[in-house]
Amino acid sequence: MRRFLIDTDTASDDAVALVMALRHADINVEAITVVSGNVGLDQAVQNALYTVELCGADVPVYAGAASPMMRSLETAQYVHGEDGMGDAGLLLSGRVPAEGRGAEVIVETILGAPDEITLVALGPLTNVAIAVLLAPEIADAVDRVVVMGGTGVHGPGNVSAMAEYNFWADPEAAAVVSRAGFPIEFVGWDISIASAVVDADRHEAIKAIGTPLSKFAVDISQVVRRFAMENGLAGDDLPDPIAMAHAIDPSVATTQRLHVDVMVGDGPQRGVLEVDQLGFGGGEPNVDIVTHYPSDHFFSLLHAALSD
Repeated sequence: MRRFLIDTDTASDDAVALVMALRHADINVEAITVVSGNVGLDQAVQNALYTVELCGADVPVYAGAASPMMRSLETAQYVHGEDGMGDAGLLLSGRVPAEGRGAEVIVETILGAPDEITLVALGPLTNVAIAVLLAPEIADAVDRVVVMGGTGVHGPGNVSAMAEYNFWADPEAAAVVSRAGFPIEFVGWDISIASAVVDADRHEAIKAIGTPLSKFAVDISQVVRRFAMENGLAGDDLPDPIAMAHAIDPSVATTQRLHVDVMVGDGPQRGVLEVDQLGFGGGEPNVDIVTHYPSDHFFSLLHAALSD
């Protein structure tokens, strides 16, 4: 069994990514830590707890950072719905998280199992940045860190011309994490819009699976699906699930190892992933950037997770 630790700002696509990990026979999810982002922290915690319960899993969920490191929280509820889960009428309240703080849980989990933990970060990197500031040694003790964030080498951005939301929401945290020495892999929004768009045929195929989990995936996607189609996509895209697919099976991915940094200013540069493709900056390559993930393989993994 591979050992995953998942950090999430649980909204619709995060929840589908959680299902993919929780339902995979080869993966043990050690813990889920939650960060504010798509929605506020309390709502994100409830969304994660609901998803774990729906999967029949016994995985502790811990609350983490309620705001970015140096900025006010700016959520993405306009994309995912007020509750982050498509405003589908789910009972997303009343559940109680485990005792513990997200960043500390990340430290304890990684140091408790050196070279065994895959950390999958699906939201703003606040919890992960705090964890590595608390215990820099986790950068050498973790097996892999898979991050959904940035726009890879292709662009474009989804919250500004060049910035992806997770890095834009807390650019200081993203900069800390990218510089920390982790064995890190970025799966950007460019990969999602290239390989993980749920067009009409894909949408009908997911509905046709006919399980409670496939219905859940369809129901919670309705708000983001409308938003995506109003903004030129053929359907909703699934950035967190395709990042999870890469965490589960990186063997089919095309990657490029490059030096990157995250811009921390305001205005158009906020949260932009600076990728030194030609080596002009002289920095050592520090991130494996996914440049392609096969669409058919991704949807095969997704369907398997949503099936009986």
